[in-house]
Order: sequence, then structure tokens, then C-alpha cells
Amino acid sequence: MAATIITTEDLYDFKLELLEELKKLLQEKTTVKTKKYLKSAEVMEMLKISPGTLQNLRINRTLPFTKIGGIILYDYSEILRILQENKFKS
Repeated sequence: MAATIITTEDLYDFKLELLEELKKLLQEKTTVKTKKYLKSAEVMEMLKISPGTLQNLRINRTLPFTKIGGIILYDYSEILRILQENKFKS
């Protein structure tokens, strides 16, 4: 097996390539369109809450929802609005 010598310049070039790839990935991630309506599992993941907490938010009318058949949907923009309205300023 032949030995390969890596120079400081090689490492610098690799760093620049890596940074460019990361920038591209981050730009792609931010341009992904969000869904208008979210299902319960998506809301629980987004807010990092349990099913019971989500149910309490529905029961207390804190979080508006729409029920179609057996599926409960939440308006993404409403969730953001409620989060903004309940934000505490330090």
C-alpha cells in the first residue's frame, strides 16, 4: 500500500469544499416549503410535547384544530401565531 502525503494546502482545499457543500445543503433545507396542515404526530414532534399534552391543548381550546373523519389537522401558521402571542420577553 502506497503512502499518501497530505499537505496543509490539501486540508485547506478540503475545508473550503466542505463548507461549500454545507452551504448548499442549508440553502436547500431553508427553501423547502412547509406544509399548510400538520398531523398530530408532526405537531408533537415540532413542539416536543406528549400526546396527552397535545390533547389538553385541544380540550382547553389553546390550539385550534380541524377534524376530518378520524384525522386531526392543525394549521401550521396558527401554531406559529400562538407561539408568537405567548412568547415572554426578557
